[in-house]
Amino acid sequence: MTDMRIGVLGAGGKVGSSVCRAILEEPGYELVAAVDPKLAGIDLGQMLGRNAAGLIARRDVEALISEAPEVVIDFTEARASFHNLLKLAQAQIPAVVGTTGFTDDEMRRLGEAFEGVGCVIASNFSIGAILMMRCAAMCAPFFESVEIVEAHHDQKVDAPSGTSLETAMRITDARRVANQPGFLQDRTSNLKVEGARGGVVDGDVRIHSLRLRGAVAHHEVIFGTASQTLTIRHDSHDRSSFVPGVLLAVDRVTGLDRLVVGIDGFLGQD
Repeated sequence: MTDMRIGVLGAGGKVGSSVCRAILEEPGYELVAAVDPKLAGIDLGQMLGRNAAGLIARRDVEALISEAPEVVIDFTEARASFHNLLKLAQAQIPAVVGTTGFTDDEMRRLGEAFEGVGCVIASNFSIGAILMMRCAAMCAPFFESVEIVEAHHDQKVDAPSGTSLETAMRITDARRVANQPGFLQDRTSNLKVEGARGGVVDGDVRIHSLRLRGAVAHHEVIFGTASQTLTIRHDSHDRSSFVPGVLLAVDRVTGLDRLVVGIDGFLGQD
């Protein structure tokens, strides 16, 4: 069996570089194209701080498509990713996407573009984070209040994180399915600092976003009811924690014929 030909968009980024290292090291995959406009012309090995890899970083998605990858992994930013994905769909190339921040209209258009072609878009590829969200949804019907705290590195440009938003939506959906009313709301009325109580998702779940140097990705869901609290927490200490989920999606995406959001369906018991 020949190795699967892989292309990476955002190869010089924090997650993209971890993905490139994994593709170079894992058996069964061949990295045939790596795109990063800021590092175009540089050997990928040099870019990753290792020996020369004999693969030069390319400038754009057209150069990547010319290398005929079987799957493309995208960890860029929403605006660039959206246009790149439309081109990949047109070229009938399956995609695995970790970029977040797409609008509802962009997601709709991507869904239409990938009719007949596999695409996986996930806010988090950490398997532990996926299980954290599942646990939170399972607990939601049994508690009267909940808040989410997420912490990320200080270079992250969006807040709250896509994972915390998805967690909040899963929690509220789980309560609706269980025919439970909305969570109890606190009586705070005198905010001495604007935003001290965080932001509210779906009218029910508060999210507090921390941006700290030294942090990677951390999510904590705190449930409360009479005389007890329950805390569910997941921590990614290094971006390599996302790699197993990315490779799982790469292995599955070629068998899809549409856009799928999240990797839950690949983990079973969903």
